[in-house]
Formats: sequence, C-alpha cells, structure tokens
Amino acid sequence: MDRLAPFRADLDRLATAGRTRRLIPRAGVDFASNDYLGLAGHPRLAAAVREALDSGVPVGAAGSRLLRGNTEWQEAFETRAAAFFGAESALGFGGGYPANVALFSTLPQTGDLLLLDALSHASTREGARLSRAEVAEFRHNDAGHAAGVITGWRAGAGRGAVWIAVESLYSMDGDRAPLDDLAQLADREGFLVIDEAHATGVWGPQGRGLGHALEGRDNVITLHTLGKALGGSGALLCLPGVLRDFLVNRARPFIFATAPSPLMAVAGAAALDMLRDEPDRRQRLHDLIALFSQEMSARLPHLPMSGSQIVPLIVGGDAETIALAERVQAAGFDLRGIRPPTVPAGTARLRVSLTLNATPDDVRRLASTLEEMWPAL
Repeated sequence: MDRLAPFRADLDRLATAGRTRRLIPRAGVDFASNDYLGLAGHPRLAAAVREALDSGVPVGAAGSRLLRGNTEWQEAFETRAAAFFGAESALGFGGGYPANVALFSTLPQTGDLLLLDALSHASTREGARLSRAEVAEFRHNDAGHAAGVITGWRAGAGRGAVWIAVESLYSMDGDRAPLDDLAQLADREGFLVIDEAHATGVWGPQGRGLGHALEGRDNVITLHTLGKALGGSGALLCLPGVLRDFLVNRARPFIFATAPSPLMAVAGAAALDMLRDEPDRRQRLHDLIALFSQEMSARLPHLPMSGSQIVPLIVGGDAETIALAERVQAAGFDLRGIRPPTVPAGTARLRVSLTLNATPDDVRRLASTLEEMWPAL
C-alpha cells in the first residue's frame, strides 16, 4: 500500500497548475520582506535583547500564560503597548495568525454575524470557519455593500451583533480600507475589527496605525503585529478590558498555547521606543514609496501604483509570474511571485515590498530592471 500516494497526487496537481510552493533562501536586495523599517536586524533591538539576557530574562516562557508562562516582561509590554496604541488593554500572542484565529473563533457569538471583506486574510477566514456566528462577506472596500449585506441579514431575522472584519492596509494589494465609513456602520450594528498588521509602524501618528483615531472605542478591536515593521515576532490584540478577560477565559489558541518569548516583549518595547525617537525612519520609507511610484509611472505607466509600501504588479498567469520573478531574482533582487489561492485567480503578481533594507538607488535599479523585463512577457 502506498500511503503517500494521495499527497504525491496533490503535489502533482499543484505542479501542473504552476502553483507549487517551495522554500528558497534569502538572496539579493530585499523587496520581499515585511521588515518595512529595517528593524529586524537593527543594533538597538539586538542590544535590548542582549541586555535582557544578561539581566536574567529567559529565552522561553516555559508554559502557557495561565500556567507559569505569564511573565512580568509580557505584562509590562502589554500595558505599554495599550497606552501607545490608545486602547484600554492589550493581549499578546505568538503571531498574527493565532491572534486572528483566537479573536474570530471566540468573540462573535451564536446569533451574531461575522462580516468579512472579500480579501480578508487566511487567518481571519480560519477563525471565521471556527466561529459560532453566521459568516458572510462584502465586496472589497465597499462599505455600501457591507451595509446592504447587513440589511438583508436583519430582514432575515438577524438580531445579534455584527462583527465587521477588515485590514487597514491589505497585504497583497497595498490599498486601504474605508475605516471611517465602516466605523459608522459598526456604531449602528456592532463591532469593527481592524487588522493593522501592515500599517503598524508605518502609517498613522508615530506609526500607531491607520485606525488610530478609532482606538479606545468599546466596539473597536485592532491587531498589531510585532513581526513586520516592529522587527520581532508575535502580535497584540488591542481591545476593551472585558473582551481581553473573555479571551483569557475562552480563547483556545490563547489558553492552550505556550506564551510568547519574554525576549520578544523586550524587543517590542524597544521597537516602540524607536517609533517615538526616530520618526525619520518612517519618512525615509515614505520617500522610497514616492520614488518607486515616480519611477514606475515614468517607465511602466499602465501598471497602477498603490500609494503604500506594498505594490502589486499584476501579471495574470501563474507560470508567467514565477518566470518573471525568477528573472528579476537573477538580476539581484529578492522579489517574489504571488499566486492563487493567496490572491484571486487570474491576478498572480509580483508583490513589491518597499523597506529600508533597500536604498533609493536600489529602487531605481529595480524599476529599470522591471521596465527591461516586462515586455518579454
């Protein structure tokens, strides 16, 4: 009996469709990571972690938060982060994926409606799959359609709270959610959940996120990841204290998981200090965003720019996208191709991620390389 045959067959189907994923090493100038502010390897974060180790902070938490894993460093960081982002409280997780799964599988209740933007992240959808609430979606960034979906649900005897789930800055398209319109809708209907993963550190006052003006409301929950612009790993849910307590008591991904490393709490606190002390880092990144848009508009004007640090260059076909990505990589740039199911069918793309790990000259060279290679498609 060949017990592995079904797995080989599935991999063969992926290969035939041009969708096989593989792990490849880092190489070339960074246009692929989410290390937007270049903090992942910054000496200041390394020094903070080194000092913490020297002072006795352990590498591991050694248990779940409800056992011995609840460290003073994690609690101090959560208090600090809640104040920084403007929320009543914060709760840490090992990453954005488990944080979203915990949130959406726990907080929406039976009889509620969980309403997802059509381009919601896989972690949001996984949490929704485990939710007790009814789940629906609305057209991407269309607050009017969201209102219409809610109206239809209410007409069908829907009486619970509505949980509207969006990303403030979308990870594959680099565009922004209409947060003000969605907040007004949430004020009438229930809650607004804002995933700030790709906005934290980059957008909003001192990098507090695009939804910062909404933080602290009793019907707004935000997610801030530590593993992107803040240079570490892990995530925080910022939310009302009663919802934090509810998650501590009911969220299985929190209760049954080993707590994050205390060293990541130390690194996170140092990253918040850098957001406060070094606003020039955000400005330099914004300058790179403007430069790339300028260069590409001059060279390949038919390709729309997002206006953010994430720029999708739509190729279309899966195989063509990977072939182009490999040519660009061979020219010395770490730029990755993104294919379905991560993005909708027919929209395979190069995802350009602008970070402070690249220089203005690197940005110009990338634009020139793309201009040279794009017609070969």
